[in-house]
Amino acid sequence: MRRFAPVLLAFVFALPALGQDFASPEAATGRSGEKGGTAKHYMVVAANPIAAKAGADILAAGGTAVDAAITTQLVLNMVEPQSSGLGGGAFMVLWDAKTKALTSFDGRETAPAAAKPDRFMTADGKPMDRMTAVVGGRSVGVPGVLRMLEMAHKRGGKLPWAKLFDPAIHIAEDGFPMSPRLHELLAGDRPLRTIEPAKSFFYEANGEPKAIGTRIVNLAFAKVLRTIAAKGADAFYTGEIADDIVRTVTTAAKNPGDITTADLAGYRAVERAPLCAPYRTHKVCSMGPPTSGGIGVIQVLGMVERFDLAKWGPDSAQSFHVLLEANRLAIADRAVYIADPDVVPGPTDALIAPAYLAQRSALIQLDARMPQAPPGKVPVKGAMNLVPAASPELPSTSHFSIVDRAGNAVAMTTSVENSFGSRLMVDGFLLNNTLTDFSYDESAKGETVANAVGPNKRPRSSMAPTMVFDAKGKLEIVVGSPGGPAIVAFVAKTLVSMIDWKMTPAQATAAPYAMGFGRMVTLEPDLAKIEGPLKALGHEIRIGDYPSGVHAIRITPKEIQGGADPRREGTPAGG
Repeated sequence: MRRFAPVLLAFVFALPALGQDFASPEAATGRSGEKGGTAKHYMVVAANPIAAKAGADILAAGGTAVDAAITTQLVLNMVEPQSSGLGGGAFMVLWDAKTKALTSFDGRETAPAAAKPDRFMTADGKPMDRMTAVVGGRSVGVPGVLRMLEMAHKRGGKLPWAKLFDPAIHIAEDGFPMSPRLHELLAGDRPLRTIEPAKSFFYEANGEPKAIGTRIVNLAFAKVLRTIAAKGADAFYTGEIADDIVRTVTTAAKNPGDITTADLAGYRAVERAPLCAPYRTHKVCSMGPPTSGGIGVIQVLGMVERFDLAKWGPDSAQSFHVLLEANRLAIADRAVYIADPDVVPGPTDALIAPAYLAQRSALIQLDARMPQAPPGKVPVKGAMNLVPAASPELPSTSHFSIVDRAGNAVAMTTSVENSFGSRLMVDGFLLNNTLTDFSYDESAKGETVANAVGPNKRPRSSMAPTMVFDAKGKLEIVVGSPGGPAIVAFVAKTLVSMIDWKMTPAQATAAPYAMGFGRMVTLEPDLAKIEGPLKALGHEIRIGDYPSGVHAIRITPKEIQGGADPRREGTPAGG
């Protein structure tokens, strides 16, 4: 297989929050050129070359896409600990090529049974500062990724569960070299360097992050992996590991939490029906609530479909203007309607109905930016008087796309929420801070919010693992990205790039973004030439970088093509 080695450039600090319902992704750490590759039989595209190779090795050994997903996730926990791991949650879309069945799995974290709407309010009833709420035990949700992987393995796995742990165990015991991106993120993180045991694990005695290339060994994590490999996911959710998680959360020096062993033992992953809708001659399928990502991607594509994006092209201010406007409308709907569907049933079908999207698209004008992007009006069960409520995710997230030699595929987006999560480390892995994805500012005002904190509830997400099928129903594209509320825009623009602008996965994942939240639009430097035309339409513009992490695969009659976002360390790997 042909592929390009990643090259990281100078570190750039995270962009400031740019307005409505947005918080910056984890910091940018530069970018390289296009990173693409081709394969004949199978492929993994993941955010780190060590993880991508480990997943591809499982495919080479006869494993399925699900088998490779399990190994890839476990290795990412080691080599990209800031983004995902056993202490977090995930969403997976799974395609079974033999049965032609598409399903999705919800491994989103849940709030403890003791959680109440005032969880992130101060003693005087005001919302806590976001980063104050993030660090410590109160923000930790019951991790879901391992139960989800177990559920997926029962559905689509082939190799023995224990075998899938071998690569990560080997890496944990023998070590891996500290990567440039991990080093730079450690250098920019203040809370992590103050909290043990993460402080001693990641930093030198003088407080500086361990140097690039330093071999990182994690024997505590290796022990956990060996235990789960031998005994299954129950060994994580009950027993010694569960006790360690509860103790770490409830005795945290900052914001101690209230997770119990019963919360862990009671966690369940959920199989859900994926959402699908047409886009031009294709069918786009993604994850439904509690993530807003799939709905948002389908909404954006449905709203821009009436415009001739192919004719305008990828260098046109018009193309990005309509994408920006459609994204604003999708975000407005997200803020009102999307939450845990098992607690607050949302109007999912109504939000992606063709007639509704046509109505929303009519608000997009080619000669000016909308003064406001209001939420649409759709029926809500129970006639709840819901109000818009932000949940500005502080995402440290990862996505990988996988196709095996039988044509089965996995799109999986996985997260610990903020970079390094809650900063609490237990048994060699970091715990999430996902509960700060609940909308608590509006709850503090006494307003009715779909995404309010609640017992055993899953907070809203923006993750959007996505698959696209051609006019004959054949799987063509597997894609997704990290990026919090920006995920919808990242994925939708990547699909427009591949479908309308005929880009390869490598070209599409490297193509520049114009991202808008609130009034501000950030253009990546390669789009600076459209700054003037966008300003003339009423957009406020700044030039900057977005650390997306789009990883895409396209299946063609001749080969499998992969593209890894050059803004991160990922690569395609296959054979």
